[in-house]
Amino acid sequence: MRRGVVVALLLCASSCMPADFDYANGAAGRYADWSGRWVVLNYWAEWCAPCRNEIPELNALNHVLDGHRVLVVGINYDGVHGAALPALVAKMGIEYPVIDKDPRRHYGYDLPSVLPTTVVINPKGGVVTTLVGPQTRVGLQSLLGITDPM
Repeated sequence: MRRGVVVALLLCASSCMPADFDYANGAAGRYADWSGRWVVLNYWAEWCAPCRNEIPELNALNHVLDGHRVLVVGINYDGVHGAALPALVAKMGIEYPVIDKDPRRHYGYDLPSVLPTTVVINPKGGVVTTLVGPQTRVGLQSLLGITDPM
């Protein structure tokens, strides 16, 4: 087989893989793209007052940790998807990525029973902890071992 054909097949194999989920902005996403990063998964709902109060903290965390190999990701607890999801994300003022599919089966943890709930995934893809109730930027940074870069 010619070298160019092999390279093309390898490129297609990595880029032609089906998406695991979609981001609220419409982009396709794969869990493999999160590998090597801390992932802070936050479950929220429109009707959850503590969730609404927590969103500015997560927005700040997302902005502060940009470039620190940490990804903040929101999951709508009620399973809102399609065109309704980006509208709800905008309404709630969420500035970090939100995905349309619950990642709990991929990471092997149970569906949260209290909101907000935050699940922290280590760079190797393992669940480190599940935090129940509203979190703060400073508290999550401390958990991740990142000093305040502000």
